[in-house]
Amino acid sequence: MSEAFYADLNHILDGMTGKSKVYAQQTLPAFLDLESREAAIARSADLDELAKQNQTCINRHPHGLQDKIVNQRQKNKQRILKYFSATEENWEDYHWHLHHLIRSSTVLKDLILLTAKERDAIDQAREAGLPFGVTPYYVSLMDYSSDRRRDHAVRAQVLPPPHYVAQMQEHSADRITYFDFMRETDTSPIDLITRRYPHIAIFKPYNTCSQICVYCQRNWEINDVLYDGALALPRQIDQAIEWLASHPAITEVLVTGGDPLVMPDKIIADILGRLAAIGHIERIRIGSRIFVALPQRMSDALADIIARHHEPGRREIALVTHFEHPYEVTPESMESVQKMRRRGLGVYNQAVFTVENSRRFELVALRRLLRLIGVDAYYTFCAKGKEETRDYQVPLARLQQEVKEEARVMPGLVRTDEPVYNVPRLGKNYIRAEQHHSLVTILPDGSRLYEFHPWEKNLSLAPTYLHKDVPILAYLKELQRRGEDIQEYRSIWYYF
Repeated sequence: MSEAFYADLNHILDGMTGKSKVYAQQTLPAFLDLESREAAIARSADLDELAKQNQTCINRHPHGLQDKIVNQRQKNKQRILKYFSATEENWEDYHWHLHHLIRSSTVLKDLILLTAKERDAIDQAREAGLPFGVTPYYVSLMDYSSDRRRDHAVRAQVLPPPHYVAQMQEHSADRITYFDFMRETDTSPIDLITRRYPHIAIFKPYNTCSQICVYCQRNWEINDVLYDGALALPRQIDQAIEWLASHPAITEVLVTGGDPLVMPDKIIADILGRLAAIGHIERIRIGSRIFVALPQRMSDALADIIARHHEPGRREIALVTHFEHPYEVTPESMESVQKMRRRGLGVYNQAVFTVENSRRFELVALRRLLRLIGVDAYYTFCAKGKEETRDYQVPLARLQQEVKEEARVMPGLVRTDEPVYNVPRLGKNYIRAEQHHSLVTILPDGSRLYEFHPWEKNLSLAPTYLHKDVPILAYLKELQRRGEDIQEYRSIWYYF
């Protein structure tokens, strides 16, 4: 049995015998012994102190709207423009960014400092033909220094760790079967369509993005950034739309990929127009990360194309994006979001809970900032048990702790999202609702084994799913390596 196994077991036994020492204070708050206005004043003072502590924790996480960060990124932009002999006008043109994607460590090391580990991983990925690419804009969000003190989440989003590269290389021949964690091949009734729920279908007309996120759920089917053949054949698009039209139970379509908003305006307009012409579709969601990776793409012309089919009372058009860290939020991304909001469209965020945004109040800092730029928190995804993305994964207990101890102290509009785990073949399982999963055992390596119940529990028969989690002790040691006081996380052992 490993150290991680005994650590988990010992903490559980401590909790059962009242020795957890979770609470820092040993006495009940003074206001409980008071009444009326006197009690209210004492209670308010306690809340002031709690709010002060919360704000101190939030302030630990820098964000891209702070003046010093904005100024630093202006310098980054000028350095990149100089390197490419480009102009400010070029920078505002999304075509320029797509034509100057950084696809190698040779170029990237001239723009920012890279560690030997980062360079080697990029080089090995390219030699193996793995997807890699970063927009010049997104590179400008990275600090020149390679210490990852502030830009850790930005770098980790696109720079692959060695373990990821090794796994992708090892399974290059069987990646469709090995990396398709959600088993989309088992839930695709026709090319380009995925369906796991009664009223929602996923439509994937474009199979690439403006840049590649390392832990992309669809890494098994994306060949490279902007690769030839990413756009589905016209007959495939026709057949998929005809299929949607022939299934009146489907009232909502998520257009995703890849990133569909990287497609030309004309194709976007055609696809949205054809979907809007289907009478039973009352909502079209568009999944896109251009707000984060390429905000210049959200031109007034594109915003008008998208908003054209938004008809209150008849049909909703909604945008869903992926901000993962407050350091990704910038004045440019805010303006791209506001172009949608000014046209009456909602913009929602789906964050993936990883090591890179899982420190105390890190995700709170993101949600708080997103609300201020016009983005509503929608989902927080528990990083899945995909072996190639092991370096990013966080114990389920940490997400439960975040929901209960950090998000809970914030105003409702800031904390309102749904923490979920995506069960292969079946779909989203609510982490908040503990009746949907149960702890089965603790394995010798310290991993907890959970049984997840299907979303349709009590509606129809469906199999459960066993998930091997990340050992809590291993996660805490990683936080400690990053400078965290793991005593701040001492209650993590008591979430199941």
